[in-house]
Amino acid sequence: MPNTPHTDGPDAMFAAVFKEALRRRGLPLDRVRDHLESYGITLSLATLSYWQSGRSLPEKPQSLRAVDVLEPFLGLPRGALRSLLRRRPRGWVPQHDPAAVRDVYGEGSDLEKALGDTFPYFNAGLRRLVVHEAVSVNEHRLVDEMRVTTAVRAVRDDVRHLTVVHTLDAAQDGAVDLAVPHGPPPSVRSRPELNCVIAEIPLGRRLARNETAVVEYTLRAAATEGVSHHHERRITAPLRTYLLQVRFHPSAVPSRCWHYYRGHLGAEPRNRQLAPLDGFRTAHLLPMKCPPGAYGMEWQWTD
Repeated sequence: MPNTPHTDGPDAMFAAVFKEALRRRGLPLDRVRDHLESYGITLSLATLSYWQSGRSLPEKPQSLRAVDVLEPFLGLPRGALRSLLRRRPRGWVPQHDPAAVRDVYGEGSDLEKALGDTFPYFNAGLRRLVVHEAVSVNEHRLVDEMRVTTAVRAVRDDVRHLTVVHTLDAAQDGAVDLAVPHGPPPSVRSRPELNCVIAEIPLGRRLARNETAVVEYTLRAAATEGVSHHHERRITAPLRTYLLQVRFHPSAVPSRCWHYYRGHLGAEPRNRQLAPLDGFRTAHLLPMKCPPGAYGMEWQWTD
């Protein structure tokens, strides 16, 4: 039998009311998405479709704000949809939802292609808390090294590894090395046709729910063809802190740098600001309490 939602709980009631309001107003989901965009709220069509079918519920702060915006748009009284969302106990952690990843990456993204059948379970047992990323640009104007330190928290028992996926400007097979300073080597595979590398990094021990771990690794690319113009990290769940440092080789110093944020891949950058270089030819980005989206730095070469 098909996997259909229950019809007697508040979760199914939310889906039923939402779907009926859409039908009554004759609103396709792309109109709903565009209306939310006008309020600065970015949600994918997949997420809205999941709400309508009962496969998932609005739970994140941005999603709850979307519900408040949608009630008058759908001709519903204030609180008509909100009242159908169950209150969650303090400290409750939402279930892993691939739709949250698609909210940032989009449908059919390179990430989804790279992970294949494992995409629905992508880091389902972990939440990142803090990420520090130090990126080096070499004399060929290419990003050739990324040093990453991230703190994670387990959201279930018996979590054993962190999966990382990096998109590179040059990811030829055999030209990428991902190493950890301590412990067993990670399992690494390249997908040159997608310009990405995927690695499963073992944690220092099996984590129980709510335990934390710190993961360190360095990614180096040996390619010398092409030119890098930016570096960004895609964040699919709220992050406490993200620190990005980009350091340039003395013979490859850009004329200007900017840092930016965008709600999802393909969107125009928001909050684009100049990022001055210091005496060590380094620029940095340090947002706090980061909502999902893409955070990055771009630079301009003189010729």
